[in-house]
Amino acid sequence: MELIIDKTTADGALVIRVNGELDVYTAPQLKDALSEGISAGHRALVVDLSRVGFLDSTALGVLVGGQKQMAAEAVRLSLVINDPYLAKIFRITGFDGLFDIYSSVAEAVDRGRVAPD
Repeated sequence: MELIIDKTTADGALVIRVNGELDVYTAPQLKDALSEGISAGHRALVVDLSRVGFLDSTALGVLVGGQKQMAAEAVRLSLVINDPYLAKIFRITGFDGLFDIYSSVAEAVDRGRVAPD
């Protein structure tokens, strides 16, 4: 399945919308999008997973690695998850405690605002 990643900004946050399946073959595209967001100097990133039908351990690893890198650089990473299947994956792995997870992009952007420098 093809993976489509769109990037936009909303109230200063980079919103990365992912559409498709995130697996060993497509996860590098997400990793690149996260890296580009950090390199561009964004202080807040929102990864919208609401159109992701499948997510494997490779994709989880990309998200965890991205979270660690962003925390080290004081960049806030939020996830949008509104699918019960994906929410369960994050819950049973304990990653729901590692990420700020919201049910919509608007909520993630609003609650994840970073104060201006």
